[in-house]
Amino acid sequence: MSLKEDTRNTSSHPTNLYTSLPQTCLPIVYHPDYNITFMGLEKLHPFDAGKWGKVIRFLKEERFLTDADIVEAREATEEDLLVVHTKNYLKRLKWSVVVATITEIPPLLFLPNFLVQRKVLRPLRTQTGGTIMAGKLAVDRGWAINVGGGFHHCSSNKGGGFCAYADITLAIKFLFERVEGISKATIIDLDAHQGNGHERDFLEDRRVYIMDVYNSHIYPGDGHAKRAIRRKVELDWGTEDSEYLQKVELHCEGALNELRPDIIVYNAGTDILDGDPLGGLSISPQGIVKRDEIVFRAAKQRGIPILMVTSGGYQKSTARIIADSILNLRQQGLIRGGAGQSEGLPLRATHMESSSGSAGSTSTRE
Repeated sequence: MSLKEDTRNTSSHPTNLYTSLPQTCLPIVYHPDYNITFMGLEKLHPFDAGKWGKVIRFLKEERFLTDADIVEAREATEEDLLVVHTKNYLKRLKWSVVVATITEIPPLLFLPNFLVQRKVLRPLRTQTGGTIMAGKLAVDRGWAINVGGGFHHCSSNKGGGFCAYADITLAIKFLFERVEGISKATIIDLDAHQGNGHERDFLEDRRVYIMDVYNSHIYPGDGHAKRAIRRKVELDWGTEDSEYLQKVELHCEGALNELRPDIIVYNAGTDILDGDPLGGLSISPQGIVKRDEIVFRAAKQRGIPILMVTSGGYQKSTARIIADSILNLRQQGLIRGGAGQSEGLPLRATHMESSSGSAGSTSTRE
């Protein structure tokens, strides 16, 4: 099912995902419930199901933020999910065998569904709520990062590849329906895998421009979904930093020059890292940090709000790389750190630099 162009919904359901937040909070969204731990079953998938908490821990250690700076994610309700998902799809998630297939953790099919809901799907619903919240924060503050999310293989009626909820589609649909002045979006998907979920959702929606850079030889190889990609960059096995960064910068600039969106949704998967068991590319940690800088700089130069989600990444080192990338964005003046820094506390691994709001925006920048 595609999400076709429609008029603004003037009777949106009540939601707790768009409530007012203190200006003292950074536009960084997280909740401890993101992390999946249950009898060691999470270890049966190569995904590090605790990486999100590790990112936050590293950022705290570097004095980038404190608990008081973090926006606490809220779980997306069924009503929230129905903005995109079909009722039939949500009913199917009440079967453990379906969830086992989507998450690629076969033993889940032997567990009662109430446990699967509580230990697996609730964390994913909380991350999905976090992405929706971060979308509104990005518009209000100029940028936002959901430390989780990026479930780009899930569409309105089908999950897969550890993606049970279509958080990217949901965040965009919420903005279109609820935020005045947001009528065009660009998805920049730099995970190693094709983002076939949001591509299927926006296949017939010209309000959404999709740029996707991915290894053309790996999952999902969804030819139908590729029709939605307006700027497609297919990579070969083992692509390294120089070629990769050149292509990212060239096509990121080209995409944003071709269509100026009201919001950028940046899917910043770290499965492009050299040695990743699923990504098949050979990008260094420094290359990932530089990649994120390129995207944020392009957004800031144009005054376009940007929402970042962390998506795939299947090595234990990816949490440290994500944290280092966020610290670098602060160093480069592309985002700002927490209240502790304004009081003169130095970052232990970075240099303090001043930053300013993005040009051309009337929103308050954090």
